[in-house]
Amino acid sequence: MKRPFFLTLFLVAFALTATAQKKFNVYGIGFYNLENLFDTCHDEGKNDYDYLPDGSNQWNALKYKRKLHNMAMALSDMGTDGGNFKLPYGCAVIGVSEVENANALSDLVAEPELAARGFRFAHIEGPDRRGVDCALLYNPSLFTFISQELVPYVPELEADSTFKTRGFLAVTGKLADELITVIVCHWPSRFSGSFYRECAGRQTRAVKDSIMRADPNRKVIIMGDMNDDPQNKSMAVELRAKKEISEVGEGDMFNPWWKVLDGGRGTLSYQGSWNLFDQIVLSPNMLDKNNTRDYSGLTYLKCQIQQMTYLLQKEGQYKGSPKRTTASGVWLDGFSDHLPTVVYLIKEKIDN
Repeated sequence: MKRPFFLTLFLVAFALTATAQKKFNVYGIGFYNLENLFDTCHDEGKNDYDYLPDGSNQWNALKYKRKLHNMAMALSDMGTDGGNFKLPYGCAVIGVSEVENANALSDLVAEPELAARGFRFAHIEGPDRRGVDCALLYNPSLFTFISQELVPYVPELEADSTFKTRGFLAVTGKLADELITVIVCHWPSRFSGSFYRECAGRQTRAVKDSIMRADPNRKVIIMGDMNDDPQNKSMAVELRAKKEISEVGEGDMFNPWWKVLDGGRGTLSYQGSWNLFDQIVLSPNMLDKNNTRDYSGLTYLKCQIQQMTYLLQKEGQYKGSPKRTTASGVWLDGFSDHLPTVVYLIKEKIDN
């Protein structure tokens, strides 16, 4: 498969000699909590009443259309500016959460910004009582879809036998001619207590371990709104997502967002402080652990919180915080209460 010319980078720093340069492709992998992307119709058995025309948010066709436009604009801008490089076609794949159904996803990828790149989606309807699901958007010119599976969240306490929440959407495909599985998550909320997110961490790790036992060479990315920070037990202990590349052993994952939060940056703001719930973590076979700069396979390059200026409040008490769709019952025509995140993967380009 030929690599698209717009992803080719000429990285002088990685030259083998003073006169020879290697060529590289870089791919953006993103995640974004879309904060209640609901259509205007009731789904049987779902508590979507706030997002109906006569609901508390008076959710009508105009507001829905504006929400779709705003989300598509942000999604299309994700991954386009890596700082020292540009990727005009943005991310190859983007995991999303808080999407009501396939109808909303179909409307989303039909928006001009995403339709222009031919974006498609992987999605399986889940059991969440509020009716929000996870999905994976992908650019088919970069990512070739193979399969998808929704692994259910299993209550670990007998008293919670009727507890229903989002499962773990595992999507497998080919990126840069390599098999990769992306597991998109939206772990239980903070209102549920840390135990339930710790369960989610254990169960997500079990999904990952099962995939890698069957195929040890498979590259696995786990992403989502974890409703926890990198240092919390669900991530650091149960998922075994490590802070330092040097700490990552067999069965572990690498979490580049730990240091980002340590530096005072996050993806959602609460009472003036930042949290970083929106994480993307990687299996060990995507790391340059020995600093060899051998990029013959897909390798982690860097991570980045997406802070397009239009995503942030411009004034008032919450200046600098994510600009929400609604706040205190007032429609703001905003985006989300979370900021998107992106990791960049690099691979040497081999000329045929």
